[in-house]
Amino acid sequence: MQKISLKDIARKAQVSTALVSYVLNGKEKESRVGEEIAAKIRQIAQELNYQPNYLAKSLRSGKTQTIGLILADISNPFFANVARIVEDEAKRNGYTVIIGSSDENADKSHDLLDVLIKRQVDGFIIVSCEDSAEQVQELVNKRIPFVLLDRYFPAIATDFVSTNHYEAALEGGKHLIANGYRRIGMIAYESEMYHMHERIRGYQDALKDSQIPFQETWLKKVQFTNIEPEVKIAIDELLSAENPIDALIFATYGLAINGLKYINELRLKVPDDIAIVSFGQAEAFDLYYCPITYLKQPISLLGQTAVSLLVDKLTTVQTEPTQILMKAELVARESSKPKMSV
Repeated sequence: MQKISLKDIARKAQVSTALVSYVLNGKEKESRVGEEIAAKIRQIAQELNYQPNYLAKSLRSGKTQTIGLILADISNPFFANVARIVEDEAKRNGYTVIIGSSDENADKSHDLLDVLIKRQVDGFIIVSCEDSAEQVQELVNKRIPFVLLDRYFPAIATDFVSTNHYEAALEGGKHLIANGYRRIGMIAYESEMYHMHERIRGYQDALKDSQIPFQETWLKKVQFTNIEPEVKIAIDELLSAENPIDALIFATYGLAINGLKYINELRLKVPDDIAIVSFGQAEAFDLYYCPITYLKQPISLLGQTAVSLLVDKLTTVQTEPTQILMKAELVARESSKPKMSV
């Protein structure tokens, strides 16, 4: 099949090749091309099924109009939804997105960055994983444009857009306390990631602000690589203590799903036996027999803002990094309804 060129369109429209180029690159106004002739050129290009030569264009401009999106775990509904938002917003800005998932593994994250840099993406949007701070610092050193999404490193001066994880956990804890719960546990990941530390800090401060002494045994940390068995052990320990918990905060959606499965196995009733609040939002929380209270992160705004920040970095000269924290919304459901007095 013969490839249609700008010359073919120019010949049929009876205009110069330069005029066709102006129109198809959206520069007809600055080149003072009339609306009628511009419409005619576009119509002919469509009839001939003209496909732009992006390779030639990128060689001329030094830009590929592609963005690398590296997610921490594509199986998590939160990140899957983020990917969709980023793709849509990037397309509106004239960019194509190449997506990779690190599966919370620093080596895989490093390999993805390496491959995408060699593919000459214009910049990155990154949901960082454990032990990836050096990779982020390396991008800074190499002056490769990027924006961190949801997870960031306070010690590294980077552009980021994230939920305010501390405020979200604080609100979740205070919600349970306001509804009469006093022995509140939390299951989180064993992690050095800042967002996880902030969620734990917010939970602990909710107790502190209400003069409820925090007990070390109320906080359980599990390994990401061994979630299911460790969540079961954590719940067993929380419920078999001398003063068992009456409420539980899950620090992530994945922890909540594993925890709720086990709570069902134990034939415990939510919220009568144990109240639940979780980070993350997904259909599973609606389908559970007792709709789950969750902390809803502003997915659309996070994704759109990350793209906007990156496009700004790619098109303008910036000196100081832009750092944005967004508020999560507590969606109160049956799983944390006011505790029945005994």
